[in-house]
Amino acid sequence: MENRSIVSIADYSRDKIQYLLNMATEFEAHPNRQLLRGKVVATLFFEPSTRTRLSFETAANRLGARVIGFSDPKATSSSKGETLKDTIKMVSNYADVIVMRHKLEGAALYASEVTDVPIINAGDGSNLHPSQTMLDLYSIYKTQGKLDNLNIYMVGDLKYGRTVHSLLMSMRKYSPTFHFIAPKELEMPEEYKLYCQQKGIKYVEQQDFTEDTIADADILYMTRVQRERFTDLMEYERVKDAYILKADMLGKCKENMKILHPLPRVNEIEYAVDDSKHAYYFEQAQNGLYARQALICDVLGITLDDVKNDTTII
Repeated sequence: MENRSIVSIADYSRDKIQYLLNMATEFEAHPNRQLLRGKVVATLFFEPSTRTRLSFETAANRLGARVIGFSDPKATSSSKGETLKDTIKMVSNYADVIVMRHKLEGAALYASEVTDVPIINAGDGSNLHPSQTMLDLYSIYKTQGKLDNLNIYMVGDLKYGRTVHSLLMSMRKYSPTFHFIAPKELEMPEEYKLYCQQKGIKYVEQQDFTEDTIADADILYMTRVQRERFTDLMEYERVKDAYILKADMLGKCKENMKILHPLPRVNEIEYAVDDSKHAYYFEQAQNGLYARQALICDVLGITLDDVKNDTTII
């Protein structure tokens, strides 16, 4: 039986990505349907989440599915010592698809190997976050009209930021130029720089974050410094305020430039930026609903033609 799990979208073809973007566009036009009536979606969040969990649950509800799951592992049998394998196999008895976030890198891959029920990786440690990547790609495509040949500036926590790792890998077929802007302590890990070198992806590393630095950006991808990833809180205190985007830094930006952020933000984007024409992070979060509707349908074998021909639109 084919395993339709989504652990990473790094190896998705251009055609597959475009297919999912087209499906997300259909859902944006008509998000309320009954395509998943009778289906059960389980959301297992072993780590805290607001946007990802709520958007997955909203996506399932708007498609007519029932949602089960948890957002606090302390309220589950894992707090009694139940293994991840046993939890996944147990929940597989009840659900048609499992959306899972876990603190351990590789947890989603492992879960996909112990069940025939499709797993959607909603973030595994500092590793990957494919559903966020899909909504990021959809946001870039909507605002730029293309994915090819863009200057993408990634700023802040590039060491632990799974969203930037996933986005970097998914963009390899689109000839991007990446600018990695981070303090030494949070620079892009060597494995991802090696990935860029192996795949012929252009990148530049720098530590300056000024009006002139970002003047050529098409996409400015801000990230927060994630306190929960640090074992040394002194190190966190040294870098937490390293880069803050202020409204007066946007004067030289290109007309088409959009600011993305996976949220939540702490202080890395000042509130005055929200009123800028370049700010797109709240719309980006909304796009998560449509992208995740597309992903859920895809793993359940519902095709783009099924969506286009759907008669259950509410």
